[in-house]
Amino acid sequence: MPKINGNEIRPGITVEHDGGLWAAVKVSHVKPGKGGAFAQVELKNLRDGRKLNERFRSEDKVEQVRLETKDQQFLYETDGMLVFMDSETFEQTELPADLLGDRRPFLQDGMTASIEYYGEEALSVQLPQKVICKVVDTEPVQKGQTAANSYKPAILDNGVRIMVPPFVGPGEDIVVHTELMEYSERA
Repeated sequence: MPKINGNEIRPGITVEHDGGLWAAVKVSHVKPGKGGAFAQVELKNLRDGRKLNERFRSEDKVEQVRLETKDQQFLYETDGMLVFMDSETFEQTELPADLLGDRRPFLQDGMTASIEYYGEEALSVQLPQKVICKVVDTEPVQKGQTAANSYKPAILDNGVRIMVPPFVGPGEDIVVHTELMEYSERA
């Protein structure tokens, strides 16, 4: 594994630190009036989800970890575990459902998701950036109302509540951004 300087850490980079695998979430470079500059890094443990704030000076060396990403098909959920299948080898992988947090309802049967591996160990699930959902309930469409920064609440077919433009009515398919959990466009 390559070693990088502490000031080269960027958001999204995975490093080995204190015997664990950590993903850099936020990085801010600080130059205090006294002393040397450092990078203030918010790290998230990829195995148990703990967060840690750490300071790295430019002379500090950290191991950068390369994770392998495989696209796998979601099969089903059982006892709080999500079961995915590799479409080439047909091997099945189980991951805890709480890895997705509040984005879990966007995972649909048969959907292809990206799973990150460290060696043989599955660490995380990345959903597609955008998914299509059906609006189940919302206020009726208002005639003559424009979409000038006015949004109304809507409930989707997966139970998630988001804000949609006033021209979207019940029964319509819309595209939802899974990271931001917000309306993107009509389907």
